[in-house]
Amino acid sequence: MSGPGGAPRGGVESSRLAAGLRELRARTGLSLAALAARTPYSKSSWERYLNGKKLPPRDAVEALCRLAGEPAGRLVALWELADAAWSGRGRSGAVQARDGRSAADDGPERATAPGTAVVAAAGPPADGGATPRPTRRLAGLAGLAAGAGAGGVALVAALALWTAVGAGGLVTGAVPGAEMTGCRARACDGKDPESMRCDLPDLVRTPLERTAARGERVQLRYGTVCGAAWGRLRDGRIGDRVEVVAPGAAPRSVRVLDRFDAEDSLVTPMAAVRGPEGVRLCLYPAGGGARECFSA
Repeated sequence: MSGPGGAPRGGVESSRLAAGLRELRARTGLSLAALAARTPYSKSSWERYLNGKKLPPRDAVEALCRLAGEPAGRLVALWELADAAWSGRGRSGAVQARDGRSAADDGPERATAPGTAVVAAAGPPADGGATPRPTRRLAGLAGLAAGAGAGGVALVAALALWTAVGAGGLVTGAVPGAEMTGCRARACDGKDPESMRCDLPDLVRTPLERTAARGERVQLRYGTVCGAAWGRLRDGRIGDRVEVVAPGAAPRSVRVLDRFDAEDSLVTPMAAVRGPEGVRLCLYPAGGGARECFSA
């Protein structure tokens, strides 16, 4: 699966999810327009989900399963694996388990970065309370394991272990909304804000919104929990590019590649930054026109 800049993400897990979604869509006989009419997701969004360009929301997977009359268990399990691969959470959890350490061991700067929840070592809570139950992610993984070969079972078991450790080690209440997002602070840098759920309505601000000379609409978005900024483009033309430049972070950009991109909104990858102040958003119009830049 590809991120906003076209780089592969998610590997084989995302490829299997996209193939499963295409199979279900074929079973329904619905066009992209018909899918959009029956779900909260646009035609261009479905094009990206079905072709592996973007990780779909879990709700989109469940919606397609309902339209196809298919039990959601298998596709949701594939989504769980793709979500872990896309965000890197499965990889980081495996490294922590192997090294016998938690994120808190990386020092106070990482543990207390803006929007970062405090993570403790796995095991029962220090106050003697009950260990939190594993999340619903385990149920989906168990469904996939039932139909997997030996290699698949090993992968599912490893991710299930990571999930259980994470559920036992998270100190709840550290950051409101932190449990809803896929990354925080520096871990968000370069990642897709929609896939990381940094754009949820209560967790995002829009400090800047402008209309360019040719009618393109650009927004600077800032995830208050994720601690990252990104650009958003609407009414773009094929060839337009929007770039977000944040102090201390690499520039991040996205280009309108086809009519599906032009019909929908596009977002850049995120730039980790403590606030939107000083962040610059630039539009580079198709055909080599003069760039237009705006600052928060």
